[in-house]
Amino acid sequence: MPTITAPVTPTAHSADPVPAQKTASYQNWRPPVIGVSLLVPVGSDSLAVADLRGVILMPTGTVHAGQTPEQAVQDVLRGAPDGLPLLRRVALSCVQMRRRKVITHVLATESMPREGVGRLSYRDPRADVRVLPTMRVVDSLTAGGRQRVLVALQALATGETAYIEGGVVRRSIPADLVQG
Repeated sequence: MPTITAPVTPTAHSADPVPAQKTASYQNWRPPVIGVSLLVPVGSDSLAVADLRGVILMPTGTVHAGQTPEQAVQDVLRGAPDGLPLLRRVALSCVQMRRRKVITHVLATESMPREGVGRLSYRDPRADVRVLPTMRVVDSLTAGGRQRVLVALQALATGETAYIEGGVVRRSIPADLVQG
């Protein structure tokens, strides 16, 4: 079966020229992913982390529609008798991926004793909650995770709220993200 392989071009007697092909941007054509990450200090030199079969990660979860980050973070770690002793939001990280924005709220708890952390369980039953020295945690995270943890620890120490946009720490959180 013969096929035409030459491009179609407008002829001299054609009234309308062939319109130029428009390219659509891939950014934000899907709704953003909104998540939470939990910073749980244990004493002055350790953090509670999730150990997922040898992979160390900060306890994280998803913010579902109609939930606040504070409500969503209570589903990340379970087992605290009165819920997690949340202190405040210490950082907000935004990363523009190819098709959507990923927004991560980093919330910190009050410093917990080792015994209190021992009662906690992670949302993924394959993972164990462990207490590790802060520097060991920082060394085992990805570059993005390492930046979030270091900036969140600094914000926790100074009483500020940090904003990270595309890997760059900014002075203030944009107004459209303050409510989210």
